[in-house]
Amino acid sequence: MFDSLRGKSADLPTREQALPDRPTPMAVPDRHFVLGTPLREPFGANLSQAVFALGCFWGAERIFWQLDGVVSTAVGYAGGHTVNPTYQDVCSGRTGHTEVVLVVFDPQKITYETLLRTFFESHDPTQGMRQGNDRGTQYRSAVYTTSDAQLGAARAARDAYQDALANAGHSAPITSELAPLTAFYYAEEYHQQYLAKNPNGYCGIGGTGVSCPVGLSTAK
Repeated sequence: MFDSLRGKSADLPTREQALPDRPTPMAVPDRHFVLGTPLREPFGANLSQAVFALGCFWGAERIFWQLDGVVSTAVGYAGGHTVNPTYQDVCSGRTGHTEVVLVVFDPQKITYETLLRTFFESHDPTQGMRQGNDRGTQYRSAVYTTSDAQLGAARAARDAYQDALANAGHSAPITSELAPLTAFYYAEEYHQQYLAKNPNGYCGIGGTGVSCPVGLSTAK
């Protein structure tokens, strides 16, 4: 990945500044390459969805599909303006989107707060418009929620993790964006489950080493 900020603004574009919409949604496979489950809706009435951004989505997706209780995952783009963007569009910094992972999970087997704990512990949420060597607005940290309960749980987890970071000597504030999900756009087929198809591929995911002290939740 390794996109730098050279030639791109570190500021998010407005709707007027964003690249124009594209009329056609991205074509992706019907099934998850690893889990064999559906990659698109409908997923099942008993399942819930969550969306996380924690840097390069290749490594981020692998973390979540390995969790017991996660039924499906997909990578894509969210948090910006341009409808149906391409990877090149997002990397330009002119869509407002960040790279995200859609997580479809069974709340009877894994809680949303467990997913939040995984999110916070798997990257450094204090880095702003970057994650490690990956720099640009498309690498910013974010939690996009699908219910009021999820938003409340995300805020509580952020505050708890901020305290944990401070107690461990990390003074930087968490910069993760917490907001209701407005739209999720699938990334190109070759990005889906990339590290399962390319086991030696790049993975820039790395955490702070500080545990996130979140408990059980009924948020769905």
